[in-house]
Amino acid sequence: MHTAEHVLNQTMVKMFACERSFSNHLERKKSKCDYHFDRALTDSEAEEINTRVNQVLSQNIEVTERTLLRDEAAKEFDLDKLPDASGDEIRIVRVGHYDAYPCIGAHVNNTKEVGEFVLGSTSFDNGVLRIRFKLKRPQK
Repeated sequence: MHTAEHVLNQTMVKMFACERSFSNHLERKKSKCDYHFDRALTDSEAEEINTRVNQVLSQNIEVTERTLLRDEAAKEFDLDKLPDASGDEIRIVRVGHYDAYPCIGAHVNNTKEVGEFVLGSTSFDNGVLRIRFKLKRPQK
């Protein structure tokens, strides 16, 4: 689940030079990510996000993790979104060369396991862009 969020976040950073989502709720059937943003997305931008996320997910990119001491992780990553009780060791999840981020959530072994990213809708209100999406399980 979190792997799709990481790919979406990195896609947003690359397309719009914005920060990663500041709030999210992730479930296979219905998920959302909120971004500090200055406007609504155009239909073509939403389509491009959907296309780019699925291009990355379909590449069968290996998802790995490593553990760093908090002080070491803080030199390379923003740890502000982690719970205070996350401890002295921080798990860093890496989606190939595409993205790396501290995360306590569940991850797949490679991106093909995520399935298809389906962008449902977007909305913009008071400086917050919300992207709603779901994941279609991969066919076996």
